[in-house]
Amino acid sequence: MHVRFSRGVVTIAIVMLVLAVGLSIGVYQLLTRAPRPLAVPEPHCVVRAEGEEREMDIEQARIAATIAAVAARRKLPEQAVVIAYATALQESELYNLPYGDRDSLGVFQQRPSQGWGSKKQVMDPVYATNRFFAALVKVKGYRKMPVSEAAQAVQRSAAGYAYGPHETDARILAAAFTGRVPRALHCWYPVEGHPQAAGPEGGKQAAPPRPEKAKALRALKRALGSTAVTSRKRGWLIATWWVAHAEEYGLSRVEYAGARWTNDLDTDGWEDGGARSRTKIAVA
Repeated sequence: MHVRFSRGVVTIAIVMLVLAVGLSIGVYQLLTRAPRPLAVPEPHCVVRAEGEEREMDIEQARIAATIAAVAARRKLPEQAVVIAYATALQESELYNLPYGDRDSLGVFQQRPSQGWGSKKQVMDPVYATNRFFAALVKVKGYRKMPVSEAAQAVQRSAAGYAYGPHETDARILAAAFTGRVPRALHCWYPVEGHPQAAGPEGGKQAAPPRPEKAKALRALKRALGSTAVTSRKRGWLIATWWVAHAEEYGLSRVEYAGARWTNDLDTDGWEDGGARSRTKIAVA
């Protein structure tokens, strides 16, 4: 039996086929020509040190950089930074929390009722870190003590054993943020109106935010003290601090010792180039 279609039905079928082919071609061209992914990733940081890689939120990176800077100002060994990171990872996951058990607050979940300071003070990462280190250096033999025991000697937590499992991550972060491992931190954040943030929509793009370098420098000095680059390790500590705080102060480039970080989604870390000085760091 033969089925016959009317001319109208055949015409409609041909039109639908042409539309389907045209739509497929259009979608293909859009996907292949778009300079950026349509789904823009969230702001993020990546730490690469000790043969390992860890992802972080930008707030976590800022807190980690602050802890390392305060330790450097107090001339403390890397082991002190490891203990601080293990503690902060357990207590707050390296966030400056405005809440906690009972009246615990901040990065280290310090309690104003236990003499750690006022609510405003313990919510200040620089102040909170200084208080933590002031207590840690009073622990006899903390450098050779297991990390969990040293942390517990400061925190006096009901679950002191919980600090130990964070030691590996703490050592990776300490290697990066103290500057011992160069080029260890890469961060990216979207700039409003920038193609990486807005997607390939065309039209005039807004300029990136104006860098607040003077404000950032005051914050760095408050944590670190002198910003002089007196060694390669210190230089990388400072350069890493700038990258961690780039979003907060609208920075898009950091250069040090022949390496350059840029706030570019297409880069996967520091690249060769930029200022070659080992005594000065360029930011913009």
